Amino acid sequence: MNALIEELGGKQLGCFIDDVCVNNFSYADDMVLLAPSVSAPRKLLNICESYAESHGLAYNVKKTVYMVFKAGNKCPTFVPPVLLNGVTLKRVFQFKYLGHLVTEDLRDDADMERERRALSVRANMLVRRFARCTDTVKITLFKAFCTSLYTASLWFKYTQKSYNALRVQFNNAFRALLQLPRFCSASGMFADARVDGFDAVWRKKTASLLNRMRGSCNGILKAIADRPDCPMMYTLAQRPISLLVIKY
Repeated sequence: MNALIEELGGKQLGCFIDDVCVNNFSYADDMVLLAPSVSAPRKLLNICESYAESHGLAYNVKKTVYMVFKAGNKCPTFVPPVLLNGVTLKRVFQFKYLGHLVTEDLRDDADMERERRALSVRANMLVRRFARCTDTVKITLFKAFCTSLYTASLWFKYTQKSYNALRVQFNNAFRALLQLPRFCSASGMFADARVDGFDAVWRKKTASLLNRMRGSCNGILKAIADRPDCPMMYTLAQRPISLLVIKY
């Protein structure tokens, strides 16, 4: 697929960040095309169609959809049809890409709710299966299964309600696994167990991703990470820093 990716990027059509063309993102056989208008993705799709035909490939039009992102509260009332191989593509308002829920308003509440539900399932599984294990084993399992917070480093636009719901779920999972009182201090129980709390885990994941992006040789990643208005910098700035007290 490298030849197709290079051909798309070389056309200089679609979206740009600091003069860097970001009209396509690809991972394995998943491809996303980005453009500020309807005419540009049509041209990009024509390139994809020609490439697929010349290589004996075929796109699955049933799994190919398009989304129109809102600019603030503005969104066009009419969008001309977008075609792939002569078939009109379906417009969606929410799509899961590589496990992350992307919505038309670019808010992260839906994805945070997805992670909250997944965390609840994993925590309940641990509580049921490992109730008789030692606290050391339980803490190890908690770190392995409950602190991943998948795609958390991408969250920056969400409501306080979504944040509180996920944080409470995270804290309750730890309480249930270690059989602690329901209303015990969250900061105290994490400090006693020498485990990072919710905000600490989130900040570390965000800082790690930002560091890897800045150290990457990929031009698109560097263009995003080096911008002063990078959303991840905003996420790091707004996350509270918890004081960890170690008792000896």
